Amino acid sequence: MTNEIIAKSNIELKVRAQDWRHAMRLAGDLLTKNGYTTEEYTQEMVHAVETLGPYIVVAPGIALAHSRPAPSVIKTGLSLTTLVEPVNFGSAPNDPVEIVFGLCATDSTNHIQIISRLVEFLDDEKNIEFLKCCTDSCDVWLAINRVEEGV
Repeated sequence: MTNEIIAKSNIELKVRAQDWRHAMRLAGDLLTKNGYTTEEYTQEMVHAVETLGPYIVVAPGIALAHSRPAPSVIKTGLSLTTLVEPVNFGSAPNDPVEIVFGLCATDSTNHIQIISRLVEFLDDEKNIEFLKCCTDSCDVWLAINRVEEGV
């Protein structure tokens, strides 16, 4: 699929995270393992939250881990980690988090299309519940990428 917003290899479901830092590292490790970032990018994501607070917790139960475009980003991409047990990020209105996306971008504009398509998918509450419950990464990949196909 040429217009996918997330690669199958960037999805890991039902993993255990000890805390919010670990949850972010799990999402970041997928990006690193699959050639989207270096390990430094994951550290930059964690540092951003340590410095700025839990601004990445964008909706109840959902975090969008990211940092600024930097040399640590090889190519723009998205990862997804769902957690067996939710963790708190320190965002009173949106904790606990059980869905963590990792986003990396090579510049400040080329990720807008990914975010737009992701928001379209997450705008349907049924899709959020699906992500929380699903155990098959292929099913998740098909569901998320279907948005852009207009299916």
